[in-house]
Amino acid sequence: MHPSVLPASVSLYDARPFFEKALQYGVQHGIIDQPKLDAICADAPKGMVQIARYFGNEFLRPDLEKAKDRIVNLVSLYLESASGGDLRQAAESLQDHSFLSRSKGGSDLLKALLALPENTVFDTHPGAVDASGPPKGLAEWSLKSFADYQAELARRTPLHQEKGAALWLADQLGLDAEELEEAHTHAEAVIRTALLVLATRRTAWPDWVAFEKTVAALRKKYRPDSAETLAIVIPANLPPEFAAVVQALQQSVVADLPRILDSSLPARRLFAKDSDHHHPPLLGRYFWLEDMASEMDHHDRAISRAWDKATGGNCDDGSLLTLFVCVAAGAAPKTLLTEKGAAALVRNIQKAGAKPGFEPELARQYILDHAPVQYQEAYVQLWADFVDEAQAALQSDSAFAQQDALALLRRECNVKL
Repeated sequence: MHPSVLPASVSLYDARPFFEKALQYGVQHGIIDQPKLDAICADAPKGMVQIARYFGNEFLRPDLEKAKDRIVNLVSLYLESASGGDLRQAAESLQDHSFLSRSKGGSDLLKALLALPENTVFDTHPGAVDASGPPKGLAEWSLKSFADYQAELARRTPLHQEKGAALWLADQLGLDAEELEEAHTHAEAVIRTALLVLATRRTAWPDWVAFEKTVAALRKKYRPDSAETLAIVIPANLPPEFAAVVQALQQSVVADLPRILDSSLPARRLFAKDSDHHHPPLLGRYFWLEDMASEMDHHDRAISRAWDKATGGNCDDGSLLTLFVCVAAGAAPKTLLTEKGAAALVRNIQKAGAKPGFEPELARQYILDHAPVQYQEAYVQLWADFVDEAQAALQSDSAFAQQDALALLRRECNVKL
């Protein structure tokens, strides 16, 4: 049999520890010499005592017996991992390096494995660890097979990459690891949300209100009858080691899009509450920061929600002034007027004896009753400045009163031409 084929066949069908197989192969093929065998025989007992002390008591026979199994297992683990199962390479490694260094190599592999996450949850309290003792799980893993090690490494590596990708994407939107840990969220939800948010060109991680607005904006732009389709794109500067896990979750976002863009189901019901069997919920698949409004008392939260509803989420000066003018004129509150609607509003304001006509105090009181507390002062000032400039034109009875008032509304408010 060709020498290059022999190691693989021996490795596959020989149940002895890989260290023993490599040692025998090295002796039979003249790779490992007598001085090296003598050194291994001298080092092994020292290593066993060290391991017995590390995991238990070097003076107890059962601990020493386990230490013997552990040191052989650790050396086997390192040799099989480093050589890819090639007995010649493993034998050369034993000849060229000390036995204890191969044992340490196996221990380092297991410590690196155990440092990888067991799941994708961001947790502030992963469990207390005694820094002076062995890492949690090392005692158990130091007696497991190479196949077990490979399987666990294959399971944990994508989890590690997902958490790394989530941290990188969160950082792009101004969110750090501490905030993710405090939220006790998981990497998949962070990655999905980041891809959705980045697709809308937003630059900050959303709270619930912003997330809900994002969904509403997407539903408005990408209607079922629209020719446009929302592209979920992976950032061009994403580190290559995260590409595979992000691509997999990119596909899951694409698969969620029909539900996300379905305006028949309220966003809160789709993402944050149980749904019916026709619309499986996306609960837990996406992550937003806790809304700052949740820190306000119940009354303030109700005001905030009502204000969002009244303004349609628009907070630009033109939208607000349009709303305030409507209220001051006793009309239905709107943030956008048609040309026809603006003309009707002006006629109502300027009609002789009309009530309220134009009453600025109604709008000021509306702000105090409905606007979030933190914005009231600014909105009252915005309105007062507008009234100072506009009241005379709005309530004029000159020949050109209507044209002047309409020109004012076109300039200061939202009037759709």
